[in-house]
Amino acid sequence: MQGLTADILKGCWYLALESGALGPAKPVGLKIAGEPIVLARGADGTPFALRDSCPHRGIPLHYGRVKEGTIECCYHGWRFGADGGCVEIPSLREGQAMELSRIRTPAFPTRERYGCIWIYLPRGEEAPAEALIPEPVGLPDLAASEAPKSAIAMDFPCSSDHAAFGLMDPTHAAYVHTSWWFKKDARKLRPKEKRFAPSPFGFRMERHAIPPQNVIYRWLLGDNVTTEIGYQLPGYRIEHIRGDRHWVVGLTAITPIDEGATVVHQLFWTSLGWVRPAAPLVRHFTRVFLRQDRDVVVQQREGLAGGAKVMLINDADTQARWWMRLKHEWQVAQAEGRAFVNPLRPQILRFRS
Repeated sequence: MQGLTADILKGCWYLALESGALGPAKPVGLKIAGEPIVLARGADGTPFALRDSCPHRGIPLHYGRVKEGTIECCYHGWRFGADGGCVEIPSLREGQAMELSRIRTPAFPTRERYGCIWIYLPRGEEAPAEALIPEPVGLPDLAASEAPKSAIAMDFPCSSDHAAFGLMDPTHAAYVHTSWWFKKDARKLRPKEKRFAPSPFGFRMERHAIPPQNVIYRWLLGDNVTTEIGYQLPGYRIEHIRGDRHWVVGLTAITPIDEGATVVHQLFWTSLGWVRPAAPLVRHFTRVFLRQDRDVVVQQREGLAGGAKVMLINDADTQARWWMRLKHEWQVAQAEGRAFVNPLRPQILRFRS
């Protein structure tokens, strides 16, 4: 927490890509939690994930192509199936004895739901069924087949901890998220009191009414607009806004590239039918907000590189402290081979924002 890097949690699911970013013909390479990974779609369209390295000469497989539901290496044409096993070596002569089944690159469990592709990063040889969280995050009001109305991803040059702190920081908006169209020169902070409760792998700000000055919510969603915001390991913020007529679900997913770099995904689903045609505009405004958060962590990184220390105060920074307690319990539970026990208790936080 104090420095430029953070411990990365293993034995859990991370959001890798929005589904539309993975086509049928070309593999996609990325790094998650320090692991080089290549994603592709099988012959039936199901995504699969392998270590992004050909065991022959080590070249990344994402430079190759998808052929008959397998990934073909660009160097010598070796092909690998969804389980990581080699299925063809073109250079072998007829009758040449070689057990292809013994040649493989590691495979990672993969799921496709909510219009996203999720990858399980194991701790050692652990399988998802043995993990503390055996399935990817669940989202309210959504069918697993429902794609987001808007989705963007942005690289943050900071650790996953500092990215998470920004997500749960209730007081920075008046100073960071200011534009000519949103909170321009806003410095008037109002007293807030929010009730929090533990959730299975995190905590949530309990459902409460949207402040009356936020009239746009009533205009879009109807009367009696309420919201609930939850935070869940290994790095998810889920906001569920609900009115008499419509609802919105927002997911912010923190996916570590390595100990000091992160990808932040921002996705929205809604019952508002007109949002899809307006998706380019929604993505623009979302990108502006994320870029403002990114600019701040770039500036913070400069200070941390110079030896600055992090100070967390009550109550505005209590959620960041909770996050570190959750991470610590996760790591201890894994090391001791026992179930995760949420260390948090219900609490009321008071601050100005």
